[in-house]
Amino acid sequence: MTDPTPARRAPTGVDTSVPHSARIWNFWQGGDHFYEADRIAGEAFAAEVPEIRELALSSRQFLRRTVRWAVAGAGLRQVLDLGAGLPSPPDVHEVARAVDPLCRVVYVDNDPMVTAHRTSGPDSAPDDTTAYVHADVRDTGHVLAEAARVLDLGRPTALVLSDMLGHISDLDEAYGVVERLVGAVAPGSLLVLSHSAPSSLLPRLAAANDAYTGNGTPYVLRTPEQIAGFFEGLELVPPGLVPMPRWRPDGSTLRNTADVGWGAVARIG
Repeated sequence: MTDPTPARRAPTGVDTSVPHSARIWNFWQGGDHFYEADRIAGEAFAAEVPEIRELALSSRQFLRRTVRWAVAGAGLRQVLDLGAGLPSPPDVHEVARAVDPLCRVVYVDNDPMVTAHRTSGPDSAPDDTTAYVHADVRDTGHVLAEAARVLDLGRPTALVLSDMLGHISDLDEAYGVVERLVGAVAPGSLLVLSHSAPSSLLPRLAAANDAYTGNGTPYVLRTPEQIAGFFEGLELVPPGLVPMPRWRPDGSTLRNTADVGWGAVARIG
């Protein structure tokens, strides 16, 4: 059950009286970066689409399992989390450092509200091996230059794009972003990518979004075939591109989640 207690204090510039889709998503995932307005909107949305909590948790669980595998299974010690969103503990750097405390992590997002949380108070980078970059992932040159302040991109790096490419509405542009990122990292790197797909829940999701969270950034759903295009030319790690709960489930994985997105991990070079 999600903790109904909202975040204790707001970073400077954050309006807690207006619900925000990223904070509502954080509420559904069991995080603590939400406020009363977000809780009310999130509970109202969930009353219309009860499955939404499992969908949100399934996405976060996939992210944690794949990052853990990238560090423990593939031996990578650097993670570039693109479109990171709000922290939801354990966050990516915490997952990675539970395996190896020396892992380096850079978070990237262009949402001013996310930036406010990630750069002030307890959400700011805990040390010089963790950083946050306020940038649009489409500006790959700037993103990579800023990430290189903490990461050595001449060494294998996990590129993480967790459910964020749907915010790039043009498919060719989204493909281009991934292609540029993949081309900029060292051989032996990994692409960790998930994406929401068309769902039988779509009519209810659309209606609830309009009613309760209409201030969020539009998100384009893509078919599994379109999602597979992001991995063109790369070597998929078994079990390949699958619904997220089917990617190497562990004891905490939600196994019966309906209509989830798809995800995969692929080797680069």
